[in-house]
Amino acid sequence: MSSEQSNSSGKMNSITRRLCASFARQRAARIILSTLLLFALCCAGWLAAQEYRALGFFKWNVMRSFYTQKAIGGNVTEIYYRIINAGQDPVDIAVRRAFITICIMFGAILVLRLLWMLLVSLPRQSRKVRSILEPLNELALKADELSRIEFGEDKYHVLEDAIANLDADESSKLALGDSDLLGIEAAINNLLTRIREANRQQARFVNDASHELRTPIAVIGGYADMLARWGKDDEKVLNESISAIQTETERMKHLVEQLLFLARGDSGKTQLQKESVSLTGLMNEAYEESVMIDEKHVYRFQKPEEDVNISADPGLLKQAVRILIDNAAKYTKEGDEILLSCGTVEGHPYLQVQDCGIGMAESDAQHMFERFYRADKARSFEGTGLGLSIAKWIVDKHRGHFEVLSRQDIGTRIRIVL
Repeated sequence: MSSEQSNSSGKMNSITRRLCASFARQRAARIILSTLLLFALCCAGWLAAQEYRALGFFKWNVMRSFYTQKAIGGNVTEIYYRIINAGQDPVDIAVRRAFITICIMFGAILVLRLLWMLLVSLPRQSRKVRSILEPLNELALKADELSRIEFGEDKYHVLEDAIANLDADESSKLALGDSDLLGIEAAINNLLTRIREANRQQARFVNDASHELRTPIAVIGGYADMLARWGKDDEKVLNESISAIQTETERMKHLVEQLLFLARGDSGKTQLQKESVSLTGLMNEAYEESVMIDEKHVYRFQKPEEDVNISADPGLLKQAVRILIDNAAKYTKEGDEILLSCGTVEGHPYLQVQDCGIGMAESDAQHMFERFYRADKARSFEGTGLGLSIAKWIVDKHRGHFEVLSRQDIGTRIRIVL
């Protein structure tokens, strides 16, 4: 161990001892005061019981006093507790032996409690203090180590040249070849990794968005050409073209709205408007709307025994639930059941949508919240691949998380835990 580490360890030991000494003083004071209080209560209770046994009753408004009986040498031989009730002779109760017994008993209790503190509580507190201070001690050692690095002008030149000559290749990393700059080298390489990953995600997002927009634009263009050529004279072509253009326009509008929502969320323009929300009320609304607009599936709402209220944005939270319900309906056969529920699990509120649809493989479930990601089995169904990304953004903003359980050809259960 170096002298600096030894000195730091000594400082931590000194701080630990001071904290433990303060803890011991406070704990000992509490033990002594509580023991004295119990002693006083025990003596008062015993005297009250003796008074009741001697008089047959207990009254507050009687005169009470103590006096002692001494031997010829001046030693106290007995202590009496005198009770003077109006109209009756004084009653004297010998209490010396009882007081001595109570004092011995509580003295033993005090000694045992102090020994327990010294032998058990204090070592335990010392270990706890050390575990709390350990990260701070490591941080102090690192700071001391950094402060002793000779970061001269030559090291700045090494760092500057290495960054200037860094290749644009995705796999290239900064290599300084200086042991004093290893921490800076690792930090810059980690930063480069995160920047490259962000660029890849942005490029993939743009490519996927372009692909999704290209399809409806191509369809609209194709039907527009059909209208220009034959639509004026052929009513069937006219109706078919109008219907297709309306469908693709609606699809493109929905996609653009989803892209704008994510863009506003990423830029921080979408803010939560929180208020007290009843989860039972929110899920019941989603259930009633689903029954009304989707007659092809059987919806069931499992109400909790007790309602749960949370602080949340009701509009956004309901939007996340609707996304889950729409996905469940999309991948579930007609006539099958979709179960909605809410409640608490381990003290955390949750909203849940469960279906018996096509399910997902584990490899697909790991990517289900990525933008534009669609599993192979899901590609035959209509969709943009952005719904779950929007739901995740909403849940993340509420500091919640998803719990997903899915099996292929059995179904999927998605739970929003808040």
